[in-house]
Amino acid sequence: MRRLPASYLPPIALDPSGSTPLYQQLSEWLRQAILDGRLRPGQRVPSTRSLAGELGISRIPALGAYEQLQAEGYLETFRGAGTCVARALPDDLARPLRPRCLPPSVSVDKATASRRVSQRVAGMRPPAQTWLDSLGAFRVGMPALDHFPAALWSRLVGRHARQLPIEGMIYDDPMGYLPLREAVAGYLGTMRGVRCDASQVLITTGSQQGLQICAHVLLDAGERIWMEEPGYPGAHQAFATAGVRMAPVPVDEEGLDVARGEALAVDARAAYISPSHQFPLGTTLSAARRMQLLDWAARRHAWIIEDDYDSEYRFGSRPLASLQGSDRHDRVIYLGTFSKVMFPALRLGCLVVPKDLVADFRAGRDAIDTFTATLYQRALEEFIREGHFARHIRAMRTLYRQRRQAVLAGLRDHLGDRFQVIGADAGMQLAGLLPPGVDDVEVSREAARRGVSVRPLSPCYLGESARSGLILGYGGASLEAIREGVRQLARCF
Repeated sequence: MRRLPASYLPPIALDPSGSTPLYQQLSEWLRQAILDGRLRPGQRVPSTRSLAGELGISRIPALGAYEQLQAEGYLETFRGAGTCVARALPDDLARPLRPRCLPPSVSVDKATASRRVSQRVAGMRPPAQTWLDSLGAFRVGMPALDHFPAALWSRLVGRHARQLPIEGMIYDDPMGYLPLREAVAGYLGTMRGVRCDASQVLITTGSQQGLQICAHVLLDAGERIWMEEPGYPGAHQAFATAGVRMAPVPVDEEGLDVARGEALAVDARAAYISPSHQFPLGTTLSAARRMQLLDWAARRHAWIIEDDYDSEYRFGSRPLASLQGSDRHDRVIYLGTFSKVMFPALRLGCLVVPKDLVADFRAGRDAIDTFTATLYQRALEEFIREGHFARHIRAMRTLYRQRRQAVLAGLRDHLGDRFQVIGADAGMQLAGLLPPGVDDVEVSREAARRGVSVRPLSPCYLGESARSGLILGYGGASLEAIREGVRQLARCF
């Protein structure tokens, strides 16, 4: 028989001086735990020797309790597997338990009211996202997992796990593993034009945590921040839960409209922006707007949070330099992620902060979750240092260009002018506008029923959506899946 997993028992309280024998106290406790569902059918229980040692009692009461429960049909023993909760319980246990009733003096309304949670949680609960129910074509934010060098990565992780030194098992610097920060600083300086050294790099568990740290370190509750409209819903959540007031600033073909931002929220203390590849429209912040934004930040002593989430992939031209690299007043906080380049479960990202803010960001990070797990940091440092990361990005540029072309061709053949593509020159996704009157949320729901994951554009607006549309991620979809996905999507209109 297959050996069952070992179990942990909840704390057991026995009264050695009571009138009830210990074996009976123990058997009654175990019986009630099975009735309550705390011990599940098939779950293994500790041996009598282990249980007696843990409780500090003689083994005889434990033997007596187990024998009684076996006789009653609550426990059963298997050769080589030990004692476990019976998988076929006595018939009278198969009936549902009667729900506990509230005392007559407590009304249902009062009981519900006493379970009030914070108002902040409202910003954490997104609406139903049926487009996430499918892992089919066009899932946004999904890289080409089938082309990731998983075997190589596994070897690196395995080697570091086997050779993990004592210093790799203790609390680390809240800023992150220093050799990885040095590797990240070198990569960002060469590939993204970021001006920094290792002391300014903070390793996070992804861009979402980076946004949360920025919100808590840079802004007080009630202060305002410019947000791209439409923009990234994850950023909306991060700033809403910090109590920051968000001012939506329209995005046009040149990116964030800085002049409109100053007119709409002159008192804003910060701006969140994705200048190289705006989410979700895919536009690029023009050179003029970049200068306007940097000038605004310097004049108003405001902060710019630059989300550079997938700017390594640009198809019409060379990748653009970061906004941070053009900042001469140290007003830009750079936010990057490795999860979208490598694989989402990696949960590693980075912040680059001005030198005079390092102590503040270290304190903010320490307060949120102390530090990032060390093992993956050590493996990633070697992955970057040995050149595997750069080679992977180069290979993915070619692959994503092919997949992007397949999406554009499929949309043109099957949807024609019913889908107006915008922002298709960079990244791992593109957006498109739907004809007036078409509900993008309903289209995404119908697509999910057909096994296709497309994200609606309207939930990306803080205010009233100007136009419905869809966001199609092609990074994680094969050419065959893209062709079939477009055919299924066309049937949703």
